[in-house]
Amino acid sequence: MSIVYLNGEFMPKGEASISVDDRGFLLSDGVYEVTPFYGGVGFCLDRHLVRLERSLRELGILFDTEGLTEVHHRLVAENRLENEIRALVYLQVTRGVAPRTHYFPVEPVRPTVYAFAKPWERPPEDEWSQGFTAITVPDERWLRVDIKTISLLANALAFQAARDAGADDALLVRNGVAIEGAHQNFFAVFDGTLVTHPESNLILPGITRNVVLELAGECGIRVEQRPICVGELFDADELFFTGTTGEVRPCVQVDGESIGSGLPGNVTVALSQAFLNLVQETKEGVAAVG
Repeated sequence: MSIVYLNGEFMPKGEASISVDDRGFLLSDGVYEVTPFYGGVGFCLDRHLVRLERSLRELGILFDTEGLTEVHHRLVAENRLENEIRALVYLQVTRGVAPRTHYFPVEPVRPTVYAFAKPWERPPEDEWSQGFTAITVPDERWLRVDIKTISLLANALAFQAARDAGADDALLVRNGVAIEGAHQNFFAVFDGTLVTHPESNLILPGITRNVVLELAGECGIRVEQRPICVGELFDADELFFTGTTGEVRPCVQVDGESIGSGLPGNVTVALSQAFLNLVQETKEGVAAVG
């Protein structure tokens, strides 16, 4: 049985319990982060914790994140994931247990903090090299997508629509603009220029997204941050998604129409390799320090 973390304690998952009066359960009143670990080494854990702190501030949840780095590392160790090629730690903080009201508790309550670790796998190389498909789906999420909240029903409905249509991913569209995926950020390549939606309240400021933008600069790839109209998608040379468990994920078909050559393009392949190289460098750097 896996070991989880709940409100300051590590315990077998079967022994963990949360009150039915928790505002996360009743109102989706909480935030979360998912951090990847490669061979037991956290990747961009500091950036994930900074984003968590921002999400907490935006929702007015008072919680001190000090000590969470150790929680992440101990969960990986307790679950014997140090040698896993890929693992992740999911961390969730809700406002806590209080009578159900549509306003915050009058008296301060202790936030509920829950975390677990598990392995995950990248798609096989032959599958990745063929690319993935997507359909466009109306973006029905709320207007503060930049906060990483646990309220993901609209995302789940969009992703289920993709599965029902036989597609791998959902591309969310708002006012004729391709915003991002149901659980990933989104990029297009036009004539060698990498394009992605600018940061705003309508997209999540993805950690992998920002790493890829930095890598693009290092690789000498032109970058433009602007809205991408749906009509432009089919003129793009390449499309791809980025995310914690998606890394760099090529999209070669949208709504049944092939994109570019119908296979992952040169920019996508280059950025994917640069990302994997950075992961390896991070692991080697930690090993050298250790």
